[in-house]
Amino acid sequence: MHHASDILLTLFIVFLAAQIGSEIAQRLKLPGVVGEIAAGCVVGPSLLGWITPEQIASGTPLDVLSEIGVVLLLFSVGLETRLEDLKKVGKVAFLVGVLGVLVPFGMGGVWAHANGFEWSRSLFIAAAFVATSAGITARVLQELGALQRIESKVILGAAVIDDILAMLLLGVVVSVQGGQGIDLVHLIAVLAGAIGFIAIIGIGGARVMRWNSSWLDRPQSPHSALAIVLALCLGLAYVSTLFGLAAIIGAFLAGMIASETRQQHTLEKQTQPLLALLTPFFFVITGSKIDLRELMNADAGLMLLVVTLIAIASKLIGGFLGSLSLGARGATMVGFGMVPRGEVGVVIASLGLTAGVFSDRIYAIIVAMSLLTAMVTPPVLAWMLRRNGAAAGKAE
Repeated sequence: MHHASDILLTLFIVFLAAQIGSEIAQRLKLPGVVGEIAAGCVVGPSLLGWITPEQIASGTPLDVLSEIGVVLLLFSVGLETRLEDLKKVGKVAFLVGVLGVLVPFGMGGVWAHANGFEWSRSLFIAAAFVATSAGITARVLQELGALQRIESKVILGAAVIDDILAMLLLGVVVSVQGGQGIDLVHLIAVLAGAIGFIAIIGIGGARVMRWNSSWLDRPQSPHSALAIVLALCLGLAYVSTLFGLAAIIGAFLAGMIASETRQQHTLEKQTQPLLALLTPFFFVITGSKIDLRELMNADAGLMLLVVTLIAIASKLIGGFLGSLSLGARGATMVGFGMVPRGEVGVVIASLGLTAGVFSDRIYAIIVAMSLLTAMVTPPVLAWMLRRNGAAAGKAE
């Protein structure tokens, strides 16, 4: 049982740490998200211990707030992303999504097997290299006002494809690890359901809103439109999980649907206070999940370095090759935008630990790799965006 006063104190600590971390990062010319993740490492169990493992376990108030925060973040990103813009980069995004899964999966699996893991476990480890964390990159792009760049559209479109393929790969490696046969019929059904959900909700919903969104103005309250689209956001976030997709995919689709309304700019302004309150929880909690004590020796440190370099290089290669049509500079930006693993890698690592596939050290290394890619990428991406100019590369 959580006492209300204890919960409020924890919320205060997390929120204050996020603001301090963000402020320090921005003064160092880094994106605020880097400071928020670092703040989580500081106040988490590994250092100060102001946040305990029990407080960030699944289903706790902090975990729920963290989930709501990233759902709202991807909803707000969807608000700035129109369906027509994604269609223009559809082929490139598809290539980036596919290669951004196959290359990391292959490189991760080979590395794990070369380090003595049998193939069934190696494939599970490889799955942790696969899925991109759209939340990390989206926050950086949003902070820099770069969501309208063509590279940003490719990254966001590829992240959706990435999530579908990562979900299928995880289903395969779980079956292999459990000694079960691979049920192709089931996997095809899951794939068809996920693609159907995205197509029907994304394309159909956007067309309906484009055709008639005046009904959002009928309620009397000035915030009724926001309340309605937030209900849509939460509803689609839940439904997407029924299809095996991350909740943030449904939230992104809800935002994309709402972007077709004539109230789009009003909705963007009204969501800003919610984002300021809730999204910091996601990034601080992400940072607090790493156990630094498991990494305090030379062998673990070296393994972490190698794993992180493989994670960065594999996504960079996949994203670069898939988006070469944008030119070398644009392809490099897309490649780096696909690098963060963030919460996705943490989730897969948790599944591996629960299933007895990973030792505590391997779990800590995979979680640390996920968080390091989340921390390394934002400043690199920000530097590239500033160098190329905020107005360059926008979609026509």
